[in-house]
Amino acid sequence: MSERDSLTTRSIPFMTLSNGTITSQTAPPARHDTNLNASQRAAARFTIDGNVVVTGGAGTLGLACARAVLEHGASGVCIWDLESTLRTSMASVNTLASACPDRRVFGIAVDVTDRSSIQEAVDTAVKHFGSISHLYCFAGVVGVAHAASMLEADWRRTIDINTTGSFLCAQAVANHMFAEPGTNRSITLTASISGHSVNFPQPQVAYNVSKAAVIAMKSSLAAEWAHAGIRVNSISPGYMDTILNEGAGLEEARQIWNQRNPMGRMGAVGELDGVCVLLATQSSEKTASIEDSIH
Repeated sequence: MSERDSLTTRSIPFMTLSNGTITSQTAPPARHDTNLNASQRAAARFTIDGNVVVTGGAGTLGLACARAVLEHGASGVCIWDLESTLRTSMASVNTLASACPDRRVFGIAVDVTDRSSIQEAVDTAVKHFGSISHLYCFAGVVGVAHAASMLEADWRRTIDINTTGSFLCAQAVANHMFAEPGTNRSITLTASISGHSVNFPQPQVAYNVSKAAVIAMKSSLAAEWAHAGIRVNSISPGYMDTILNEGAGLEEARQIWNQRNPMGRMGAVGELDGVCVLLATQSSEKTASIEDSIH
């Protein structure tokens, strides 16, 4: 039988949907203690329970996210990044750990394109924490090149890190979550406005495609994993004022980016913190497959 003819005899797997009952992993969240006052209830809505993994966590945005989730109650944060990046950012990681002496904060060298490296990092994080409740995927690269002359290796590297890397990390952490049933677990992927529309003036087809794929991935994983009490969302930052967008050679491009932004500026470090916190709290129980664009 030819490969084409075999299609008529195949069977396909079906997704599992939750029934939403009180005993399911998608049951409505418990009501807050009626003895709490208004300020305490407000704080409880945005309290993060459990332990957090942040990929690309030694970078500017990843570190800001790590600090924010700790400030909102996370028991611990495990920062995943390349060994070289962890080494150059170790002072910042240590400062974060010192600021939260009652929490567990540590880094692990991880290659997000290597399944075995990711699984080893999951095992190490679980050994230290006991469990992982939330994952943020910030690891990524930017590639700028004209499409007609782009090297195949550059295309594949961008897709491998931004798209495949996000999937492999989400898959590994989700499999841990499946083995440890619970509620209020979340995975937040980092997409980009580049996944929604074409940037100007720089040509960056590989980056744009990689981030559009992350947006589609978010929706697919949210549908597949909701029954297990795992929310999958993504955020789409616009241009952020980090080292990736610094340097004299980018001065003209920065002017264009600012001029084409309704706010007239790039995003500042810390402006993603609020949405990152929200997506790991009970206030986002019904936000699976949300795409939050931040221009």
